[in-house]
Amino acid sequence: MRVMLKRLEIVGFKSFAKKTILDFPSAATAIVGPNGSGKSNVAEAFRFALGEQSMKSMRGKRAEDLIWNGSHSVPRASRAAVAVIFDNSRRAFKIDFDEVTIERAVFRDGTSEYSINGSRVRLRDIEELLAGANIGETGHHIISQGEADRILIASPRERREMLEDALGLKLYEFKKQEAEKKLIKTEENIAQVNSLRRELAPHLKFLEKQVEKLDKAENLRKELISAAQTYFSIEDAYLAHEKIKVAEEKMRAAENLATANKELDHITDSQSADSETMKRTETLRNAEKEVSELAAARAALSREIGRVEGALAEVKRRATRVANEPYAKVPREEIESLHQEIEKQIEQAEGALGAGGAEVTPEALRAALTAIRSAIKFFFTRHGAPRDDYFSEEENAAFKLEAERAELAKKYEEASDALGKAEVARAKAREAMVVLEETGREIRRRILDVAQEKAHQEGEVAKAEAREYELTVFAEDLERNKREVIAVAGTEAVVYEPITLSDQELKERREQEERKHKLERNKIRLEEAGGSGEDIRQEHKEVSQRETFLAVELDDLAKSAAGLRALIHDLDTELAKYFSDGLARVNASFSEYFALMFGGGSARLILEEPEPEVEDSLDESEDAEESADEVKEKQRAGIEVTISLPKKKIRSLMQLSGGERALTSIALIFAMNQVNPPPFLILDETDAALDEANSRRYGDMIENLAKKSQLIVITHNRETMSRTNILYGVTMGGDGVSKLLSIKFDEAVAVAK
Repeated sequence: MRVMLKRLEIVGFKSFAKKTILDFPSAATAIVGPNGSGKSNVAEAFRFALGEQSMKSMRGKRAEDLIWNGSHSVPRASRAAVAVIFDNSRRAFKIDFDEVTIERAVFRDGTSEYSINGSRVRLRDIEELLAGANIGETGHHIISQGEADRILIASPRERREMLEDALGLKLYEFKKQEAEKKLIKTEENIAQVNSLRRELAPHLKFLEKQVEKLDKAENLRKELISAAQTYFSIEDAYLAHEKIKVAEEKMRAAENLATANKELDHITDSQSADSETMKRTETLRNAEKEVSELAAARAALSREIGRVEGALAEVKRRATRVANEPYAKVPREEIESLHQEIEKQIEQAEGALGAGGAEVTPEALRAALTAIRSAIKFFFTRHGAPRDDYFSEEENAAFKLEAERAELAKKYEEASDALGKAEVARAKAREAMVVLEETGREIRRRILDVAQEKAHQEGEVAKAEAREYELTVFAEDLERNKREVIAVAGTEAVVYEPITLSDQELKERREQEERKHKLERNKIRLEEAGGSGEDIRQEHKEVSQRETFLAVELDDLAKSAAGLRALIHDLDTELAKYFSDGLARVNASFSEYFALMFGGGSARLILEEPEPEVEDSLDESEDAEESADEVKEKQRAGIEVTISLPKKKIRSLMQLSGGERALTSIALIFAMNQVNPPPFLILDETDAALDEANSRRYGDMIENLAKKSQLIVITHNRETMSRTNILYGVTMGGDGVSKLLSIKFDEAVAVAK
């Protein structure tokens, strides 16, 4: 037989203060030693590592009792740990490792840690892993000291659990329990889903009514969208056309206004107009000045000629008087003084008359001649008539005066010619000024016309700007209307293709006004209907989806519950079938082992009749669930043991002696493990009550059972020791620490030979 249990490692557990390793390379191993040395601690170490939760089964009250508590030479440990190593090359454990190490550690605070191959796991994981390898939690494969008859004194239901565990049905029980838990959870979920659906139903019904109203509003919204698209497309086309038209008119008016301004600036250009006026005025002024100067010069020449002629006449007259009477000689200084006085008066007259370019007037000439005449009169009054001795001088003076007169006459003639030309130039200048004044009047008329045109174009520009403002206000109103329609009908209302309007459509606006009124009416109706109601639709959609999801979830849960019920039914069917078959096989082996142990007789396991259902047990609502579990448990048939001893009439197990009970228990234990052998079987002094004859029978059964399961027997019986291959001796020194000695019988025999 290939062994599955490889070794056991103990650290700090009970009396094993130091790390202790027990190897199990053979099919049967015996552990021996004096009482109190710690032999049974080995069996309890197996129980501990494999998840035993009952402290009573491990002979303790608290978790701290399992930890080495110290001695006078060895301090106490802080933890106890036990590891069981299995060979998993045949994959008896459903885990992909060739070697499986199950370890449990307990600390002084009472906490435990479980691990599989060094990875922390739950106790549930350990139990499921062991159940798959027929190592159940009832501990049927570990018979501790004094528990040989435990299966006999157990209740029928506990006995059934042990049998199911021994038959390897615990895995099915785990699956069934898991399925039942899932079924309970599924039924709870079904109840919750139904509760949620009941809560959603009135709200969903309300939302459906709202959606019906919204469907009506949706038709109105579509009508509004169609009307809005038509209205807004026409308004956009009209607005675009009017903007282009107004822009063109404004540009035209602005161009005409610029032309008028330019022309007006040119006409009223002060620099050019003043230049021409100044030029012609200067020409006229120069001409008049020249005429005035020439006239003044001619007048001066005329005065000079008059003076010269007067002087000449005076000279001739004096010459005549001198010839007739004697005159006193006049000093030359007096004559020079007269001459200077006359010249002075002439210069003053010329200065007074010629200043400012004024024309020569008769009054001026008269004043000048009066001054000259007064000077001459004063001269002659003073000196009287000339004498004869002056003739030659008078003649000379007359000659000079004649010459001077001729010269002055010539200059006078030239001055007259120049004055004539100057007067002609002045006439032309005056004519030019008249023409300029006529031109000015024409320019003023043109300025008035251009100013009127400018005012008209300014009015056109202002009119265009006013129209632009109207169009801006119109556009703002249009955008506001669009936003209002979008608010109640959505953006679809303003999504449309641009259109082009005919001239007739541009002029005719009455139909568009009717469209506007209709649009306003539809908008108000849609607002009263609640608009598009997207939030309500979204909520209805979400609630409907939630309801659909819950319905699908409920259907899935119902299918899952049905599947779980079917699975539980199938597991119940398989459990019943396997249990029935296993019970028959156990009964066959039990009878065989019982007859072997007692030299005859018979023994049998039978199913007891289930207790009748107690209806009152479910009446209490507060304990309904617990009562249901209890009723369900009571409905499971327990197992009773019936025996028939040779030469005795015994009807009850309680009538058996201690030895008979031990033999019966051993027969039942071996029968159970014979039918579905566990990987290993630990027997702690189960042979203690056997006599020599029964010890030999016990040894024969040990050898037979070792062919199917790996055996670890704790014994004092020599016969039992002889049937094993390895012998571990447990001793305890003065420090209270258990120690091991080992002997392999094969090697010992070879050495003895």
